[in-house]
Amino acid sequence: MTKTVAVAFTGASGLPYGMRLVECLLAAGCDVQLLISQAAQIVATQEMEFTLPGRPAEAEAVLAEAFGAQPGRIKVYGLQEWFAPLASGSNPPDAYIICPCTMGTLAKIAAGMADDLICRAADVVLKEGRKLVLVPRETPFSVIHLENMLRLAKAGAVILPPNPGFYHHPTNLGGIIDFVVARILDQVQVPHQLMTRWGTHDEPSPQPPSPGRG
Repeated sequence: MTKTVAVAFTGASGLPYGMRLVECLLAAGCDVQLLISQAAQIVATQEMEFTLPGRPAEAEAVLAEAFGAQPGRIKVYGLQEWFAPLASGSNPPDAYIICPCTMGTLAKIAAGMADDLICRAADVVLKEGRKLVLVPRETPFSVIHLENMLRLAKAGAVILPPNPGFYHHPTNLGGIIDFVVARILDQVQVPHQLMTRWGTHDEPSPQPPSPGRG
């Protein structure tokens, strides 16, 4: 059975993670339901020099072409499109990933506010016991941010800050992005080959810490 994964882009820094995530989900054969905030359109231009159209149908066409997606595999919904499947517990996605996630979006979800489809879908996924993954923006975090994260973690959400590891020896920015995207895909049980897994024969042995850095 084809897995349906919802993804939301919000106005936080980190859109390259979200774009790579959608690309990998489509490559893995998933159906993608995508939500894009107005602020995310600005971030796409600033961080990637990529234009995300405001109209859902136009954004859908642009992204399908960019990722070489088959017709119907990616669907973009407007934030007030209350008849979208992911707005109801009768037809939730298998998983939902907000990447990147602003602290405002995180706070609204933690408070149970559902005034747009991004937050409504999160409310639906939580109440239906599906996997919700939140990839928050860059550091630092205030006590308010951390308390909201804790509240959502207790409710069943996965808080996955985009903190890359370096034991796979990335040689470029793409390697760092893929490390984070690989961790997200693992959480929603989507297979990938973005990096060598720890403990395989190709993985370098861990080195002892340098003196004074233990």
